Amino acid sequence: GIDVQAPRGTCTSTKCPWHGGLKVRGRVFHGTVVSDKARDTAIVTWDYYKRVSKYERSERKRTRIAAHNPQCIAAHVGDSVTIAECRPLSKYKRFVIVEKQ
Repeated sequence: GIDVQAPRGTCTSTKCPWHGGLKVRGRVFHGTVVSDKARDTAIVTWDYYKRVSKYERSERKRTRIAAHNPQCIAAHVGDSVTIAECRPLSKYKRFVIVEKQ
């Protein structure tokens, strides 16, 4: 498993890793929620540096991922969250929020 705290809230969603039957596997990332407008979805982003060896410099890059936002966690804009990879939940969602820090 992954080292995260269980949420205090409860929900009845089958797509919740805590209260439903969703299994998480693979990659785990930490990021910030930048949008929570869609229902049960949050856009999570994080910044990183990529080295460009040709120019001997680093460039700043940003990753944006749509993640399932369970009702028991209910992350909002500005929250730091941990997301984990899971099975495909929709056309674009392959991650689920497992912890709000």
